[in-house]
Amino acid sequence: MIRERVLPIATVIVAILAIWCVFVVIMNRQFAEDQARRAGETLTFSQLVGETYSAKRPVLPAPHQVAAELWKSTFETKITSKRSLVYHTWVTFSSTMLGFMIGSAFGIILAIAIVHNKTMDRSMMPWIIASQTIPIIAIAPMLIVVLNAIGISGILPKALISTYLSFFPVAVGMVSGLRSPDQLQLDLMRTYNADARQVLWKLRLPSAMPYLFTSLKIAIAISLVGAIIAELPTGAVAGLGARLLSGSYYGQTVQIWAALFMAAILASVLVAIVGLAQNAVLKRMGGPA
Repeated sequence: MIRERVLPIATVIVAILAIWCVFVVIMNRQFAEDQARRAGETLTFSQLVGETYSAKRPVLPAPHQVAAELWKSTFETKITSKRSLVYHTWVTFSSTMLGFMIGSAFGIILAIAIVHNKTMDRSMMPWIIASQTIPIIAIAPMLIVVLNAIGISGILPKALISTYLSFFPVAVGMVSGLRSPDQLQLDLMRTYNADARQVLWKLRLPSAMPYLFTSLKIAIAISLVGAIIAELPTGAVAGLGARLLSGSYYGQTVQIWAALFMAAILASVLVAIVGLAQNAVLKRMGGPA
């Protein structure tokens, strides 16, 4: 069972690393050859590989360079330092979680209102779908500037960008989940003289749990994306988005890739935590984990 799960993932990782290693040579080749030409030298293939894999400012950093930067900025730098990836990760994590919680709560409440009110269904669902067609990179700076103008700054403006992205999958998933009980189950509740609130708590919400947790996995990942995007156009000095921005300004591609990998690791951990919560809740309810 473990082999069936691990082997496909390991195969994909090995394939990605192999392609990455090939492109390190391809992307950094021109600079290495130009340097050798200025020195009046001609590089052999092995020398070319060595030069491309050890470039100080590579176009595409080698895997070992990214790993070394990750280790250095995570374990060899004080977490209070602004050079520490742990420090920047915590800043982004804070706004991610706040936005995720607000967005999830808003999405669940909105879904319940839509399922129980036909007017809300007809009026809100089109707007919910249309809201996601607006490029977030366009509204993020405007929203943050407006909020700063009225005295709201810090973590909340960034969290609201995460909220904007995360409420959509939760709302849509919960609407589908709340409507998943079939007509026979609803008729049975009516024969027991159950009111709308009892139908919600005893039937609709338990039926919606698998849909909810699937939506939460998407929401928490997209919340992280929203938090990073919110840090990019606003001149933020802390957070993974700020780390990406500073690396871009100073041509530190290794720093950029290290921040990207840290963001991917954080997203994986957050999704895994939601998955563990899903298994625990569904097992507690007597359903398949």
